[in-house]
Amino acid sequence: MLDLLNDLIWSKLLIVMLIGLGLYFTVASRFVQFRYFGSMFRIFSEALQRQPGQLSSFQALMLSVAGRVGAGNIAGVSVAIMLGGPGAIFWMWVVALVGMATSFFECSLAQLYKRREADGTYRGGPAFYIQHGLGQRWLGIVVSILLLATFGFGFNAVQSFTVASSLHDTFGVPTLVSGIALTVVIGLIIFGGIKRIAQFADVLVPVMAFSYIAMALLVIGLNISEVPATFALIFKSAFGLEPAFAGGIGAAIIMGVKRGLFSNEAGLGSAPNVAAVAEVKHPAAQGIVQSLSVFIDTLILCSCTALIILLSGVYQPGMEEAGVVLTQTAVAAVVGEWGRVFISIALLLFVFTTLIYNYYLGENALGFFSQKRAPVMVYRVLVVVLVLWGSVQDLGTVFAFADVTMGLLAIANLIALALLFKVGVRLMRDYDSQIKAGVESPVFDAKQFADLDLDPAVWSSQPSNAADPAEVGDRVFQR
Repeated sequence: MLDLLNDLIWSKLLIVMLIGLGLYFTVASRFVQFRYFGSMFRIFSEALQRQPGQLSSFQALMLSVAGRVGAGNIAGVSVAIMLGGPGAIFWMWVVALVGMATSFFECSLAQLYKRREADGTYRGGPAFYIQHGLGQRWLGIVVSILLLATFGFGFNAVQSFTVASSLHDTFGVPTLVSGIALTVVIGLIIFGGIKRIAQFADVLVPVMAFSYIAMALLVIGLNISEVPATFALIFKSAFGLEPAFAGGIGAAIIMGVKRGLFSNEAGLGSAPNVAAVAEVKHPAAQGIVQSLSVFIDTLILCSCTALIILLSGVYQPGMEEAGVVLTQTAVAAVVGEWGRVFISIALLLFVFTTLIYNYYLGENALGFFSQKRAPVMVYRVLVVVLVLWGSVQDLGTVFAFADVTMGLLAIANLIALALLFKVGVRLMRDYDSQIKAGVESPVFDAKQFADLDLDPAVWSSQPSNAADPAEVGDRVFQR
């Protein structure tokens, strides 16, 4: 049943929707993701600033990057290569490049339609721009349920499986033992309120991300003469021109789109939930910042994994070794067995933060249609159970379950984005016009958008009861 649903969703609907809409958004916006790419660091300097008691735009970016970086970058890439050939990496790049435009619009809209909470913080995301932008609360509830199932359950199972298989391969730890350990840790966090662990991991993840890039650069440096041939292999395989992968163009496209979306989440509707909590002067500024996270995730980190695997020489068409084990074996073949340990430790830190991020997204979605305590407690129990379940499952079952829920969520969110695209373009043009007029830091004027259902407490007033900044960061994970 999972295979049938995945075939319908991915081989027919989402390939057209993700790439088609991404291309349309890119062209219609005059390549917004590239027009502002050069000025990204200037926007970053503004993004570092924040109002007392609020998260800055940069902090929201780091939170979304920390959530994206995980099993998709290490295990997902190896799965894409195993099942779709090296050409799948090219299609992951395509999804990321056009997905940057999709991410710009979904995160800008999330900022535009966000709501202020009683404690002075913000909440927003696909469910909110669907309800207040389209006037369809029922669809917002559907999207919230899909978001809850995808991140709270599906993706957490994938992450726990990846860590368990990694520790088993490196240290011989039984997968059940790893699953129990992860279950205890995630249970302590979401039930016991160990808030500072999440913040501590949020500091470690960028360090590990740069360390992972350094490892990739080491592998590339040791095999520098093979780099041109490796890129040629990726491009040829993407179009079925490589003899070893002739006729595999369909698999390359499908796996590239699947694993690309799983990794960078552009158009999936997850990043907007985090983007909405930031304090910004103009919604489009946050859209620009968030589009860069797609670039960081796929064009940099996923490419690192792909080059590690393809340059190592361990990959052979038809081999059965997949997932994180393939990446570990590839690193070990180049730098020695310590590389296998390094990947396990890096993955453990990546996945730890991602589990917290996924939990937050699920609880945020649950809060859209229920403010009662009982559903939250049931959700927390189910999260813990799914983390344990995922650690002892096989690779195909875990990814198939996550692919179905992710695909349905992406379809619903992309339809909403298409219907709200005119509003997104209007918002972008307001930002563009201010930049063209010489305004270095455009400011949103709600009076120009008086016909929209916006929260006047967000754009017309300042917080009256600003909270401690550390507590705001905690609430993002603990709400």
